[in-house]
Amino acid sequence: MVLRNYSYRKLALTYVIWCVCWVGLQGFALYATFGFPWRLALLDACITNFLLALAGYVMISIMRFYQPGQVVRLVMSVIFSSLCMFIFKQTMIGLEIDDPAYYEFLDRSMIIRALYGWLMVSLISTISWLWSSVKEQQEMELRNASTEKLAREAELSRIRQQLQPHFLFNSLNSISALAGSKPEQARKMIQQLSDFLRGTLKKDDQQLVTLAEELEHLNLYLEIEKVRFGHRLKTTITCDAASTAMTMPSLLLQPVVENAIKFGLYDTTGETNIAIEGKNEEGYLVIRVQNPFDPATSVPRQGTGYGLSSVQRRLYLLYARQDLLATEQNENQFITQLKIPQ
Repeated sequence: MVLRNYSYRKLALTYVIWCVCWVGLQGFALYATFGFPWRLALLDACITNFLLALAGYVMISIMRFYQPGQVVRLVMSVIFSSLCMFIFKQTMIGLEIDDPAYYEFLDRSMIIRALYGWLMVSLISTISWLWSSVKEQQEMELRNASTEKLAREAELSRIRQQLQPHFLFNSLNSISALAGSKPEQARKMIQQLSDFLRGTLKKDDQQLVTLAEELEHLNLYLEIEKVRFGHRLKTTITCDAASTAMTMPSLLLQPVVENAIKFGLYDTTGETNIAIEGKNEEGYLVIRVQNPFDPATSVPRQGTGYGLSSVQRRLYLLYARQDLLATEQNENQFITQLKIPQ
């Protein structure tokens, strides 16, 4: 709506210009149609429209703080227009204009003037009511949008925080197991865990990061997991040059890779390779995480699991789309694909 884009200053300027135009039109009509001198015609037009403009301003001021019903607005417009015409007639009589024909015209035209005044004041009150209603609706929409944004950010923060304790507990258990038998590896893992958590805290305020930054942080996580699983965990990361500069939500890959490690290593005893691939495909950053999958030994899974369901929920909150995460089983490989709009 046009009123939505207007500030109060612009509306006031428009109101003044509109009143000046009516002064010119009324003065020209009195001069050209009824043959009154142009000074008298302009005097009549100026006083009439000044009083109506003043009444309109009072109506606008009332509408800014109080929204009366339609009947109340009608009564108010009748009262204000009648008062304006009464003051106008008494003012013109008090000026003692030396033109009997004008006073005769003034008496005959009072009914038309009163109708004209009522229409102008009613029009001003209606526009002011619409303006106030639109501004109130706009402010309500802004409040609702702000509330929704805060709720969305709170849910995003909750999802990210829920993923950290699970990994942290596993790491602490591994450190506890290594402390007695392999203290050097335990100290190394503590340092790696410290670096990882420090990087996580730095990224908490970042909504988007480049793929290169995300992979750098992911490598800290993978180094910790490699201490836990030893030679059994292998990773292969391949990304084209265009994809590394593309952006994605921060800390998004860890739960996906954690899911791949969980279902790729927990049910096997040999080496397992987790393949991570990033590509630029038609304006999307497409990331595929692939891990071995043995239907004969793995426990059947319904859906995508907590980690992936949280990733899917986070993508929906950020992009309002449900098709950005997909999973598939291809023979003995489980593939998770992410599509990040740019």
